[in-house]
Amino acid sequence: MPVRQRPFFRKQKKVVGSGEKEDLFYETSYCLSQQYPLILLLLLVILLGLCIAIIVVFFASGRLFSEHRPFLVTLFCALGVFLVIFVLVCIEPVFQRCLKAFSLVIWGCLVTMGYVFIFCSGPVTPWDQVYFFLFIIFVGYTMLPISIRNAIIAGVLSSTSHIITLSIYLSREVTSQADLALQILANTVIFLCGNLVGAYHKNLMECALQETYHETFNFVKSRVKLESEKRQQEHLLLSILPAYIAMEMKAEIIERLKEGQPKHENTNNFHNLYIKRHKNVSILYADIVGFTRLASECSPKELVLMLNELFGKFDQIAKDNECMRIKILGDCYYCVSGLPVSLPNHAKNCVKMGLEMCQSIRKLREATGVDINMRVGVHSGNVLCGVIGLQKWQYDVWSHDVTLANHMEAGGVPGRVHITEATLSHLDGVFEAEEAFAGHRDPYLKENNIRTYLVIDPRVGEENNADTLTSPAAEGPKIRASVRMTQYLESWGAAKPFAHLNHRDSLGIEPPTLDIDSIMNTEIPMASLPHQPRTLDRVRSPRETEDNLNEKIFQIIDQLNSQKQWKKSEDFNRITLYFKEKSTEKEYRLSTLPAFKYYTAGSFFVFLCNFVIQMLVLPKTAELGVSYAISFFLFLLLLFGCFAGPLMKCILKGPKLLHWVPSISPAITSRPWLRVPLGVLTILILLIMALFNFFFLPPASCPPLAQNASASDALNSQSLYSIPYFMYCCILGLLSCSIFLYMNFELKLILLTVALVIYNVVFLHTHGWLSDCYVNWLYPNQTILEPGVLKEPKLTGSIAFFTFFFALLVLARQNEYYCRLDFLWKKKFKEEREEIETMENLNRVLLENVLPADVAQLFIGQNLRNEDLYHQSYECICVLFASIPDFKEFYSESDVNREGLECLRLLNEIIADFDELLSKPKFSGVEKIKTIGSTYMAATGLNAPPGGQEAQQDGDRSISHIGTMVEFALALISKLDVINKHSFNNFKLRVGINHGPVVAGVIGARKPQYDIWGNTVNVASRMDSTGVLGKIQVTEETAKVLQKLGYTCQRRGVIKVKGKGQLCTYFISTDLARSTPQANALN
Repeated sequence: MPVRQRPFFRKQKKVVGSGEKEDLFYETSYCLSQQYPLILLLLLVILLGLCIAIIVVFFASGRLFSEHRPFLVTLFCALGVFLVIFVLVCIEPVFQRCLKAFSLVIWGCLVTMGYVFIFCSGPVTPWDQVYFFLFIIFVGYTMLPISIRNAIIAGVLSSTSHIITLSIYLSREVTSQADLALQILANTVIFLCGNLVGAYHKNLMECALQETYHETFNFVKSRVKLESEKRQQEHLLLSILPAYIAMEMKAEIIERLKEGQPKHENTNNFHNLYIKRHKNVSILYADIVGFTRLASECSPKELVLMLNELFGKFDQIAKDNECMRIKILGDCYYCVSGLPVSLPNHAKNCVKMGLEMCQSIRKLREATGVDINMRVGVHSGNVLCGVIGLQKWQYDVWSHDVTLANHMEAGGVPGRVHITEATLSHLDGVFEAEEAFAGHRDPYLKENNIRTYLVIDPRVGEENNADTLTSPAAEGPKIRASVRMTQYLESWGAAKPFAHLNHRDSLGIEPPTLDIDSIMNTEIPMASLPHQPRTLDRVRSPRETEDNLNEKIFQIIDQLNSQKQWKKSEDFNRITLYFKEKSTEKEYRLSTLPAFKYYTAGSFFVFLCNFVIQMLVLPKTAELGVSYAISFFLFLLLLFGCFAGPLMKCILKGPKLLHWVPSISPAITSRPWLRVPLGVLTILILLIMALFNFFFLPPASCPPLAQNASASDALNSQSLYSIPYFMYCCILGLLSCSIFLYMNFELKLILLTVALVIYNVVFLHTHGWLSDCYVNWLYPNQTILEPGVLKEPKLTGSIAFFTFFFALLVLARQNEYYCRLDFLWKKKFKEEREEIETMENLNRVLLENVLPADVAQLFIGQNLRNEDLYHQSYECICVLFASIPDFKEFYSESDVNREGLECLRLLNEIIADFDELLSKPKFSGVEKIKTIGSTYMAATGLNAPPGGQEAQQDGDRSISHIGTMVEFALALISKLDVINKHSFNNFKLRVGINHGPVVAGVIGARKPQYDIWGNTVNVASRMDSTGVLGKIQVTEETAKVLQKLGYTCQRRGVIKVKGKGQLCTYFISTDLARSTPQANALN
């Protein structure tokens, strides 16, 4: 992919979206990644230039400055330019602005130096400065920060200009046109190889860099998402449970999710119990008198809105008075003061809250004319608080004191706060009270001889005097009471449930915009920025979210900067680049390398180029043919092993004996002990074959110094002018190391060092006389003109070897750094992805523990717009209440059972076992609503189409969920029997079931709670409270439906039901199974 540099040079202001922004950050990352290689390149050129200058001026024996003046002037001018650029490149803002200019100047200087070296200090030959132009081509692809398109242009211009210039110039100078053509053709092959190897390397590096960057960019986005997920689940969890118990449960869920257990599994005899005892607290129960009648007149939307506004107001009052809302039961609201931290003024808080609740309802009644009131009961004592069960967690409290507080509300007076003597003793005279004489209003209070009081609110008389003049109900047009209530309650402005979870700014769902001008004028930070702490209640502004994301991305770009490899890192050793964690280093070295076959193919191309070059310039000898035949065979075996899998797929099915062949290729890519030796063997073949036939050159008659070479010496010229091309083949062999991008640096260092030593020994020492012979042949009269340093093959070769050696070492280290960085980010991204999946699963588990799964998707979905409260009306819902009345007698508070804690442990086991039934496929349609003490509430049909859509379905199928509920009730009874056997108890379940229309919704901003309301729910509750132990009681309408489904129902008769009058009820026979035909109707 070409690197687009334009955003660094644009002056106009532009705002980009997430896609263009990612491209911009990639360009910034690429720019920084190229800064350090460019510095090293310039440093390398400076050092080489100085070495050459020192050799020329001081150590070249017999060479005069006057004879090499153009060469030295050019060299020092170029060194001056490089030195200036070197200083400017170290200044980051200048580097970013002048990136292309620097690249163009460096390339121009190198090309100029190349031509000066060709035409100065001696006669021009076809092989002159081929290595230098090859170096220009190679660094254009690998070190200059330019796009691959510009690198190709520079490479083609460099190579073609050299070929054309020498062809034109030498065609008039050289007598042997055939030799010239062969050498020019060999030069063309060398340049072609250099361009293709360079382009191949640049493409691999850009792909690797781009992949690394995108991995890190995705890593940043996933990290931001993970933080949002964590904030989201923390908000959610803390909206359900207090912090001290939420974190303990969260840790258990995460552990379970990581272990791959979507549902809770028992690993010991008991389920975890999250219950603690708190002393000296006050419990407030409040009930809205007259709300049931009002609710029957409301539409679903009005009902949910009223409940949310009312309880939202109560939540605010609770917060102001340091009270914690525990639960909402229909229109009943109860809370506790003194949890989770003890408060000395807990009783005052509850009484004050009760008075304010009564005042709010009083104002509501006076403003709307709707006849509703508030009945409040308060008691002070001790509680056990926590969560029981496995699903639909709701923080709850239990104790005899909680039961008493409930009866205080039931025995209270509308509009008054009813308190016990225990509460009055904690008020310290702050509130006046009068005796209530509540025994006749509640039998429990009378039986236990509880002395109670009514708090006197001094504000009531003042407000009555001020507000007796108006009666909204008598004024204006006749409006329904529910409408008047709704209109008035909307002015309270209670927050919507889960509003903090779905705030788009807080979750960072919308991608932030990016001002390019601001980035261009801001220096990219090169040091880690401090992490800003966040609070759970903090909602981020769009600008803050954008700044946070951009800050993290720039930190990652800073990590991708190649200068980081020399600085202290938590992950790398800065010298060896080894990972500090041995497990990570081992994993890196054992990782698979699918691209290995392409490395081998690229090396084979270099091998072919060397073969062609030697065939063009060498005499055709038997050694040449035999050596290349053997090496060709070895290379073909290597290629076949690497491409065996893809090749065999292209061939029709062969004999079974060959079925193992396709497994060779995956084995090579996945097994380092096989891949590394093959890679080394490939490079060794290239390095050896580049020089092997040099030792078999035909003997050449070396003309004596200062004598003219005769025409007959032309017979030896081919052997002599092939010497420089052996050096070029060796250089191409060295370049093959750059093709193996993922080969370890230390291995490349060893191979390159051994090759450098051997090549220099051969060309400078053991066979240096051949170079001297060739120089004597080129310069028959050295007393008149002494050859330049770069005109002698052996010196040229040595300089070229060292030049490419250092350049390749720089590249090898850069490759190693980016390969390891790419691996590290992929590893981190994988771990991050797993953590994100855990957080997503945790959010889902948490939300589905508050809401039914389909409703949860609305709140956790990406497209939710939370302007309205969630509410839904259903025509046919089956509601179950299953209680264990015996548990009230079983429950006791003594030292033996740890003040009731062990009793609740048993209740937790019962409810948890009930919850485990919900995970069975046949009960997937059963939705647990909540638990109320020892009563279990559930419903079916909530996952069916809402409203009247259900009526259009098949009749039997539309009511089949009622049969599912009965099966669930029977399973509860069986489960309780099993528990009785293990706990040596004799609990009996009392079940009430009813079906009909209900309204479902989510209310409560501070503690969102899913609930269902309606006459169906009230009657189902009465079916339980008026039922018989061990029996399932249903209404007459429900019994008729069940009889259609094949259940046997026994008529109980007409009973009195509180609030409903006389109702005819039935018991479901629990010992008779349905007949097969009728059972099929359900299935």
